Amino acid sequence: MDKKIDLTEGGIVEKLVKIAIPIMATSFIQIAYNLIDMMWVGKNGSNSVAAVGTAGFYPWLAMAFVMFSKIGGEVKVAQSMGEKNTKEVKSYIKSSIELNVFLSITYTLVLILFNKQLIDIFNLGDLEVITMSRQYLVILAIGMIFYFINPVFTSIFIGLGNSSIPFRINTIGLIANIILDPLLIFGFGPIDALGTNGAGIATITAQIIVTCVFVGYIIKNKIEYFKVKYFRNIELEYFKTLYKLGLPVAIQNALFTLISMAMGVIVASFGPVAVAVQKVGSQIESISWMSADGFASALSTFTGQNYGAYKFDRINKGSKIGLIGALIWGSITTLVLVFLGDIIFRAFINEPDAIIKGVDYLKILGYSQLFMCIEITITGILKGLGRTYIPSVTSIVLNLARIPMAIVLSKPDILGINGIWWSISISSIFKGIILLSIFVILNKSKKLYKSNNKNNLGVKDELCS
Repeated sequence: MDKKIDLTEGGIVEKLVKIAIPIMATSFIQIAYNLIDMMWVGKNGSNSVAAVGTAGFYPWLAMAFVMFSKIGGEVKVAQSMGEKNTKEVKSYIKSSIELNVFLSITYTLVLILFNKQLIDIFNLGDLEVITMSRQYLVILAIGMIFYFINPVFTSIFIGLGNSSIPFRINTIGLIANIILDPLLIFGFGPIDALGTNGAGIATITAQIIVTCVFVGYIIKNKIEYFKVKYFRNIELEYFKTLYKLGLPVAIQNALFTLISMAMGVIVASFGPVAVAVQKVGSQIESISWMSADGFASALSTFTGQNYGAYKFDRINKGSKIGLIGALIWGSITTLVLVFLGDIIFRAFINEPDAIIKGVDYLKILGYSQLFMCIEITITGILKGLGRTYIPSVTSIVLNLARIPMAIVLSKPDILGINGIWWSISISSIFKGIILLSIFVILNKSKKLYKSNNKNNLGVKDELCS
């Protein structure tokens, strides 16, 4: 196995950069997956974008279930590595993978059996868009187990302190997607043009390749931590721990997706062009939040390992470095989206009306990027400490507020469709302010940790319950 990075020793900035760069690069790979799909689908017209965007809510919802195994696995693997407890590392890896497979099979069956009802929720009103959406959803469902397992493999390797391997493997998947997308969407030689179905097949094929490379790498390198008997002697106590850590984030992600679907229904009332604008615009904006999320994941692993090793000074210093990084990145992305929206949006879609609406979308969302990056960074720190409920509750409350805000602000006599974008931006601004305030208060009042004596370890800080 490639070198693991021990985040409990050495220069903090150096260690954070070493683990963060591959994680952020992996996030860029995921962004590239989505953007490349959208670029090619966008060339097929607004109906295709609307179809993919509508069905795409369900893979997004899937991430809520992935979080049970992803968050719990990453945090507990990192903490167990900090404690130098190999048995615990193996048990958490085993349980994360088992739980992930169980959930993926269940979710796959739901998507296939109820694809009509799931698409009908959006009241699209266009038979062609509805048909394409249903077909695209079924294609994604067939490969859903690979969509589920790849983030968990990635998080486990990151928890182990090895972020370079997920980056390399996900890059292979990106290359496959880049090659397959135009071939399957528009056809080439003997290959028929498959349109939106081709985009779905390309995406799933790339995910299958990523899974195969992960498994091949683990087998070839005989990685000790994965040498366990899967689906035998199910360790329910580890499932319970994963459930406890992952539940707040899973609920947050599920509600966020459901809220986004509700917002999608409001957007759909403005027509297919509005749906296309939201889909393309959200993919462009994802460059900001997925990059911040990548760094937050590195910070979470750093925090988890040092928490396991009881090195809390390092956590405090790492948190300050992370917040400085969030301020810089958030400021850059704000400037880019606010002032360069027209140039960026034209690369994805050609229709003049969509471009005008898309520029408004990027500008309005751009105003909230700094606050969003702060929110994501603090969330990463708290996840590493196992305090997943704090950012989850904050996010759930303010995300729910988007729906009534959108209904009111999107009225024709107020802001129209731009009111929907403002409801998203305003809630993001408040999330950043509130989480930063909570973090500062807990840190200054010394309530992030509490001290008690434990065996010969001296003082061990434990999280407030």
